[in-house]
Amino acid sequence: MNRYFKLVHMEVHRFRWVLAILMAIVAITQFASLIWATTKELSFREKLLLETVDKSLLGGFSPQYLSFEWAIFSSQMGYILPMFLCMGVLALYVFVIWYRDWFGRSTFVYRLLMLPTARRNLYLAKISAFLLFVLAFISFQLLLLKVQHIVFNLIVPADQRIDSHIVEAIISNQALVWLIPQQFEQFVYLYGFGAIVVVAVFTAILLERSYRRLGILYGVLYLAGCVFVVAAPFLFLYMDQYYSYLYPYEIFALGLTLCILVLGISVWLGMRLMAKKITV
Repeated sequence: MNRYFKLVHMEVHRFRWVLAILMAIVAITQFASLIWATTKELSFREKLLLETVDKSLLGGFSPQYLSFEWAIFSSQMGYILPMFLCMGVLALYVFVIWYRDWFGRSTFVYRLLMLPTARRNLYLAKISAFLLFVLAFISFQLLLLKVQHIVFNLIVPADQRIDSHIVEAIISNQALVWLIPQQFEQFVYLYGFGAIVVVAVFTAILLERSYRRLGILYGVLYLAGCVFVVAAPFLFLYMDQYYSYLYPYEIFALGLTLCILVLGISVWLGMRLMAKKITV
């Protein structure tokens, strides 16, 4: 177990600067977007007052009172673009986390495979590290929202703002509502499905590394099979409920069972390939 944690620490250590840069981009973009939207609205209001326009006209252009929910809603792109950037980098890193060891300097994977520990620890360490990266981004975003709420209260005068909860702000933003689901079940389904995708891709990569050129075909077929198995209940049963013998919740339970089955098979096959097929 101690060697497993050392391997996890190694993977986190190797990605730390990329993680820090992504977090910095997210923080700078979100704060800039939030401050710009808020100060622009305050300047607009001040201009109307200086021109002695009736205050009732404000209702035609903007809300009577500003709220943190309104500020988050008004700066959508400042949250969506960094989110797509982080998703793209993490999606790319699913492949980099493995191929970097093979194609890096002195084929570092050979040294990893010769460590005096079970090879499954290397496989599990990479999965654990990747999940830690995702949880780190979620935690960082929640922390940013707390700080952004404080900054918003400092910018907007008390007589022009109304209190709003951070949960309401999350719901108002298309990026945040996907990143931070409101219900625990939604969180488990969303990130659980993401974990299944990552594990399946890991297994496809190990198939390619185990059988080389023929392994590319095996990996593609394996991913296609996983997609078919997971999507089959919803494509053939849920979409044609009139002729289906199952209720919607039964179809959902069947789909959930198949997802767990794909996860279990992927983990088992990945560990077996690490132990039996990949050679030094």
